[in-house]
Amino acid sequence: MKAMVLRALCSLEENQAPLELTDLPDPVPGEHEILIKVSACGVCHTELDEIEGRTPPPRLPVVLGHQVVGRVVSSGPSSPPRSEPSSPPRSAASPPRSGGYGDSQPRRFKTGERVGVAWIYSACGQCKFCRAGNENLCADFQATGRDANGGYAQYMVVREDFAYPIPDVFSDVEAAPLLCAGAIGYRSLMLANLQDGQRLGLTGFGASAHLVLKMVRHRYPHVTVFVFARSAQERAFARELGAVWAGDTLEESPEKLDSIVDTTPVWTPVVEALKNLEPGGRLVINAIRKENVDREYLLRLDYPAHLWLEKEIKSVANVARSDVSGFLALAAEIPIKPEVQEFALEEANTALVELKMRKIRGAKVLRVAGHE
Repeated sequence: MKAMVLRALCSLEENQAPLELTDLPDPVPGEHEILIKVSACGVCHTELDEIEGRTPPPRLPVVLGHQVVGRVVSSGPSSPPRSEPSSPPRSAASPPRSGGYGDSQPRRFKTGERVGVAWIYSACGQCKFCRAGNENLCADFQATGRDANGGYAQYMVVREDFAYPIPDVFSDVEAAPLLCAGAIGYRSLMLANLQDGQRLGLTGFGASAHLVLKMVRHRYPHVTVFVFARSAQERAFARELGAVWAGDTLEESPEKLDSIVDTTPVWTPVVEALKNLEPGGRLVINAIRKENVDREYLLRLDYPAHLWLEKEIKSVANVARSDVSGFLALAAEIPIKPEVQEFALEEANTALVELKMRKIRGAKVLRVAGHE
């Protein structure tokens, strides 16, 4: 199969072609796994974090990509009920993991069925977090495209418990960004504790934030949305989608805000957002990692101005399976159709560099189907 492979960590400012188009053996599904022929895969800022070493893959080379849409080609074997622990066979692309999911269950997907794969590749299924439905906090959390080969390729495998049916209302390219940008935005919005009629701020206006705004307009029709973004293009895009105000990251909003969701990869918007919160307001930081480029801006944090009066900061850690399935159902109901820019598989480096340079309108998606 064709795949865009990361062989070494690097800075995208020094190396603008970190991924290499390579021929790899087709993966073979192990027990309870499905083999997926990939048709589309979203491009996410987390891939920049992987390439540049902020959340490095545990082993190289690796195939990136965790917003995957494709069709089931085949399934691995199903095991009978087990009375004692054993180690299931795994494909070469699968990371070590504990049991707890899928044992002795019927097949979830048929050959030819369209499915999606998100950032959550697997979890232990047994710890207190998994039992509570918070697999995103599991110590054995495994990430698609980091701990196991992902969707920048013609084929990938995943345990079928961690794949999701894609609603018919979406094309493959439309569905891909929903699996991460949408799902993480959904979790962020839940953590924001927003009530209808309140004021919400969004810092940055890329793939995730534009989907949050669309969700808000449907679920909370009386919420007013304020957007902070460095790019004039992003600010104009936010106003097109219904933001009542859009200003620069360093500007003060015309009103104090009840909640703010930060979707940027840097620190300046965090400090600036806090001064725009109402007393008792909450800032939700929607990021796997933050870059160090402006870390010194944190020294400007002033307790009375930024944190006093019971303001809160809440981080978002990965996504749970319920976030992905819940958001897909909501997105189909609305329906949410993300703005997308399409790239061919071999153009993955171009898409990543544009993302690094903040050349963003909506979400970037690799179209993989057609490579034979």
